[in-house]
Amino acid sequence: MKISAQEEYGLRCLLRLARADAGQSLTIPEIATAEGMSPPYVAKLLAVLRQAGVIESVRGRSGGYRLAGSPADFTLGAVLLFLGEPLFDEPGYCQQHAGTEANGICVHYGGCTLRALWHTLETWMRRTLDQITLADLLQSEGRIADLLRARLAEVVLEEPSNLITLTPLEKE
Repeated sequence: MKISAQEEYGLRCLLRLARADAGQSLTIPEIATAEGMSPPYVAKLLAVLRQAGVIESVRGRSGGYRLAGSPADFTLGAVLLFLGEPLFDEPGYCQQHAGTEANGICVHYGGCTLRALWHTLETWMRRTLDQITLADLLQSEGRIADLLRARLAEVVLEEPSNLITLTPLEKE
């Protein structure tokens, strides 16, 4: 699994805004300087986050960008979906990796072991990420590591049969 640059840097910009005092807005150059990024790239990322409703722009002399709510209102899972794509997107994933002779239907239709693997990992990851808020990420590195381990343990201890429920792919 690979975290895209847009996910990593978008999250860093968002955390920079989350660290600001309540009601305080930050400008693109301020965020770019603090995060070591170019202003045009920060502007692109902030546009994605604004369109998703996570941040809002503030006009005027002390304008810039700020969170559209409290850091506790936004989960890591939702933010990462705004910035990127899920690990496994059913049925799009299977159609994207169908093979060259499949006419849109996977060559492993009816006998795929990878589909269950990716689906299960996506479910575990999504459930874990959906329990972590931006407020949680503002903790120290040691505390966030402990929190992540605890949240992952909660997800793994849930009834496993709920995690591996696949519907058969339909032939078109």
